[in-house]
Amino acid sequence: MKSEARVVVIGGGVVGCSVLYHLTKLGWTDVVLVERDELTSGSTWHAAGGMHTLNSDPNVARLQDYTIKLYKEIEEISGQSCGVHLTGGFMVAGTEARLDFLKTSVAKARVLGIESELVGMDEVARRHPLIDPRHFLGAIHDPMEGHVDPSGVTQAYAKAARLAGAEIYRFNPVQDLSRHPDGGWTVATRDGSIRADIVVNAGGLWAREVGRMVGLELPVLAMQHHYLVTEALPELEALAHEIPHLIDFEGEIYTRQEGKGLLLGTYEQACLPWSVQETPWDFGHELLPSDLDRIAPSLEVAFAHFPALAKAGIKRTINGPFTFAPDGNPLVGPVRGLPGFYCACGVMAGFSQGGGVGLALSHWIVNGDPGMDVWAMDVSRFGDYATMAYTNAKVQENYRRRFQITYPNEELPAARPARTTAIYGRLKDVGAVFGAAYGLEHALWFAPEGEAPVEVPTFRRSNAFGPTGEECRAVREGVGMIEISNFAKYEIAGPDAESWLSHLLANRMPAEGRLLLSPMLNPNGKLIGDFTVGKLGEGRFMVFGSGIAEGYHLRWFEAHLPDRGVSLRALGGALTGLSIAGPRSRELLAGLVREDISATAMPFLSLRPMQVGPVPALVGRISYTGDLGCEIWVAPDYLAALYDALMAAGAAFDLRLFGARALNGLRLEKSFGAFTREYTPDHTPLEAGLERFVGWRKNDFIGRDALLRERDAGPVRRLVTLVVEADEADAVSDEPVYAGGRLVGWVTSGGYGHASGVSLALAYVETAAAEPGDGFSIEILGQRRPARLLSAPLFDPEGLRMRG
Repeated sequence: MKSEARVVVIGGGVVGCSVLYHLTKLGWTDVVLVERDELTSGSTWHAAGGMHTLNSDPNVARLQDYTIKLYKEIEEISGQSCGVHLTGGFMVAGTEARLDFLKTSVAKARVLGIESELVGMDEVARRHPLIDPRHFLGAIHDPMEGHVDPSGVTQAYAKAARLAGAEIYRFNPVQDLSRHPDGGWTVATRDGSIRADIVVNAGGLWAREVGRMVGLELPVLAMQHHYLVTEALPELEALAHEIPHLIDFEGEIYTRQEGKGLLLGTYEQACLPWSVQETPWDFGHELLPSDLDRIAPSLEVAFAHFPALAKAGIKRTINGPFTFAPDGNPLVGPVRGLPGFYCACGVMAGFSQGGGVGLALSHWIVNGDPGMDVWAMDVSRFGDYATMAYTNAKVQENYRRRFQITYPNEELPAARPARTTAIYGRLKDVGAVFGAAYGLEHALWFAPEGEAPVEVPTFRRSNAFGPTGEECRAVREGVGMIEISNFAKYEIAGPDAESWLSHLLANRMPAEGRLLLSPMLNPNGKLIGDFTVGKLGEGRFMVFGSGIAEGYHLRWFEAHLPDRGVSLRALGGALTGLSIAGPRSRELLAGLVREDISATAMPFLSLRPMQVGPVPALVGRISYTGDLGCEIWVAPDYLAALYDALMAAGAAFDLRLFGARALNGLRLEKSFGAFTREYTPDHTPLEAGLERFVGWRKNDFIGRDALLRERDAGPVRRLVTLVVEADEADAVSDEPVYAGGRLVGWVTSGGYGHASGVSLALAYVETAAAEPGDGFSIEILGQRRPARLLSAPLFDPEGLRMRG
């Protein structure tokens, strides 16, 4: 066994072997994989091996498409069959709501170039003789669906990696991990130690245990997953071809042919976690006891929907554990605070996602960047709030909902509330309907007095539409107030703070007592952050950003932090805030402060400490609504007093509370983008229309060279705003955008501009097509709705209201 290696991958399942192969594909051959038993000894060996492209996140769907197409490549390289059965597949809908879901899925796939289509049940019945079509309304057909041999795929990755120079050590459990003060790791195994620059945790069922070796508690949990295989069915014996895969959302069932029988699995409501505290190290090629009673309700539906199954014998049952993250997506990427330690775990759909995970992570390791926006599976998307209890509750919720619809306006209830602020109770008492972001409860909208604060999930406009409209109009016509504690807040200080920030961020630095907006870029010139920066004094800065990306940004900040001269502190719940906005917001604030806050004394983008009512605060003249307004930041002990003071003084101005739904509509009217929506690592400031926030005269910021090259060549796409002739459903995200009937882009955010009375969408379109005017359309729930591209923001295009 080698004593040194560039990378050690821990775990010999399909994901670990994929990572190993992809590292060699990028030219890193001094890499090894260490497996405690035989390859595939965890969840891989008993997996059903299904594969499909459908995923709620488009980039994960793109990686799934890559995974499926990769099997031919690794077969050719390794000489090992992957046992690919590319039968195609159907997803059938039994309700109008599920049919809407299928329509949105087909549209998203079209944007990605993934071939799928809506078909009638006559077509499904023709190709799938076991189904009773009377229970369904329609279906998607996806030709890139099927199944593989789990062992064959894993061995193909492993053999291809070995042929490129990688080494694999089986039957050699990792016993300890230790980090060297000068960088690198020692991986202590039963057969000896390996010194490595980089360690990848692809531990699967044992990912938690591997994480604990370095003091990391990963939010993963194994669930018992049950499927069965029937005896031969006459209907299948009579066929000369293999029937397509089929997902039955009503029964929470997936099926595929296995020999001349049918494999049937379910994500049952009576789900069971497995090994909640710790995974036994000696668990291997074993199955859990069969428990058909647990899945009996799903089987009853299956017997009705697939009548031949009612008479079929059961050939074998499989009940085995698979690991899940709280939201069902993988945990991938570098771990903050542990240089050289990467995760590739929580991959419950290994044969759909394993290749894509290997591709993204190998690029992350070799090039310092995954090469695309992988936020949906980035390990940094969860914070300290994702405890074992939180994970347990959310994983079970996700498992139960695996084949259920998650609507665009739906907030899932498990493990909530996890984090709250001092005014949570006050907001709840006046009808707040809450969402959760990075574990923190925040108001989405406020139900009118006498109505239940509950939103009905839908693909169309919900019962929040009316109240949200009232909130928007209150802001535009008078003054509104929203809690902004869910923003991320960072305090940066030290003699080198300004030069460090200037290198990290693309814009110039603000003067003392001033704010400015700045993108943050990776070396490829792509957007990895969007911040408001304020200078409090010499060597003292405040930086405000996306709350859900706090862990993501801290990882980047800390990775670039010098040994001395700069201190960085994420304030989190240590700084809370309220924002007031609207034409009467200055008038309201003026009655609570001693200072002159007129437009000349405190102009737009000012930042200063002052007493607001009874509390000390930090006040910034800025508002994400695009209207006249300010953000007021206080220590958490003062938040309730600030709220009470503003509410009391605001009574004379008809102050109205508003939530995130209204804020979304208001920022769309102003054409303001949002991080993880418009501003992502798939795009650049030039594409996003942020070039005015780039300090072109600076020569030392990360990503400058790439950005200059793009400026010379011109961006390939542009972020635009469209007014949509929507009906009862607005665009949300990922809908196709057409110009003259040709696909030219996709929606990143959508909603209704209540103050303007129109439906709006932000979208990226080809630069050549980004000309203002008519002739555009957006596909919403299967219909192409006419749209008009705007030449300027709908609200206050010259920024006169915002500047006051």
